[in-house]
Amino acid sequence: MKTLLTITLITFLSFFAQAQNNGVFGKWVTIDDETGDKKSVVEIYERNGKVYGKIIKLYRKPGEEQDPVCDECPKDDPRYMKKVIGMEILKDMEKDGDEYEDGEILKPDEGKIYDCKIWREGKNLKVRGYIAFLYRTQTWLPYTE
Repeated sequence: MKTLLTITLITFLSFFAQAQNNGVFGKWVTIDDETGDKKSVVEIYERNGKVYGKIIKLYRKPGEEQDPVCDECPKDDPRYMKKVIGMEILKDMEKDGDEYEDGEILKPDEGKIYDCKIWREGKNLKVRGYIAFLYRTQTWLPYTE
């Protein structure tokens, strides 16, 4: 009986760990791929069958605006001059196999909007922004409070 219980528990925990490892949902620390610095925490969630992500925390240095607005966003974008904390930067991502794609990502400090796809690689999240054949990929890390 103990053996059966142990096997069942191990199977359940393995399944749970695998499910946790395969999802993109949750909170992620964004890392600047040029400096290696933490930039923000983005929470990724589903709404109406699509995936979205919003900034819930910024890592700011002393002397930097601690609660900035997106003054670099395009003026015709509804996020223009809105607070970056709470801003939806990932929009309209659709599942395609193990990836989410066909959405867009906003880089609020530059005000640029890129096509985007995201996928899991191990415990980390890969986020690729691209225009045509030019792209840049960042690795986001799981957020632990």
